[in-house]
Amino acid sequence: MPRTDNDTWDLATSVGVTATMVAAARAIATKADAPLIEDRFAEPLVRAVGVDFFTRWVNGDLDAADVDHDEAGWKLGHMPDAMAARTRFFDAFFKGATDAGIRQAVILASGLDARAYRLAWPADLTLFEIDQPQVVEFKALTLKKLGAAPGADLRSVAIDLRQDWPKALKDAGFDPGRATAWIAEGLFGYLPPEAQDRLLDNVTALSADGSRLACEAVPDLPHVDRQRARELMREAAAKWREHGLDLEFADLGFEGERNDVATYLRDLGWRTEGTPMRELLADFGLSAIPQTNDSVSAADTVYYTSILSR
Repeated sequence: MPRTDNDTWDLATSVGVTATMVAAARAIATKADAPLIEDRFAEPLVRAVGVDFFTRWVNGDLDAADVDHDEAGWKLGHMPDAMAARTRFFDAFFKGATDAGIRQAVILASGLDARAYRLAWPADLTLFEIDQPQVVEFKALTLKKLGAAPGADLRSVAIDLRQDWPKALKDAGFDPGRATAWIAEGLFGYLPPEAQDRLLDNVTALSADGSRLACEAVPDLPHVDRQRARELMREAAAKWREHGLDLEFADLGFEGERNDVATYLRDLGWRTEGTPMRELLADFGLSAIPQTNDSVSAADTVYYTSILSR
């Protein structure tokens, strides 16, 4: 079902399924022979959500090669390495920010992200997580049942990012006068273009001098045949449906012209550097992900680190 402006979801429906898929990929990456990341909470969280497709994948009972469409640029088989590199990038961002003295952090659209529980945080750090109410409640209850406790002063903010989340964040104790480390992981494509701009405007308005932001975005790729890319996504989804996952991935994002993230941030006063996924994979010793003219692959994503200068 196509997205609407006020739609909601849990971790087994709509956009929420992608959070469960990412957690499953992290669980598989954690079990690699020489793991790049360690996320001990990913697998039990996936099992708790209960989407059979992803439970079987984590168990090793589902082979990505049997599920993936041969011509698609985006494949389930690429996910563990891609999510390992992505996770390592954002983990390192937070380490750099806290080493620089930042003691306030915000995770936008936190999903099944367990960084509050698995990273070593400074004792005086306050961490805010923002996501849909059903997502926030499920993760908190599941981790509590697992006996997990956050390593920071964790404050969950249950609100849709298309609503007045800045007010909700401040009501939870966020201090705009303190430098903040923000991350927006796997988010922008699921927001309408104008909501993406509004989110970056709000992050900037809430950020003191020296604040940092890490995010990811797919840049404009004029060589990609977008109509063919959508066709391939639907063909891939049909193959996934044969194996039990009934989700139309082509309907999860919002169409429309988007501002270039790096340019938009620079215009707001952020100094921004970008690293393509293909470079992260190479730097971490992971296999390359093919890029084609017919669709967008994980390798096309660019990871940005920005510092605000007021």
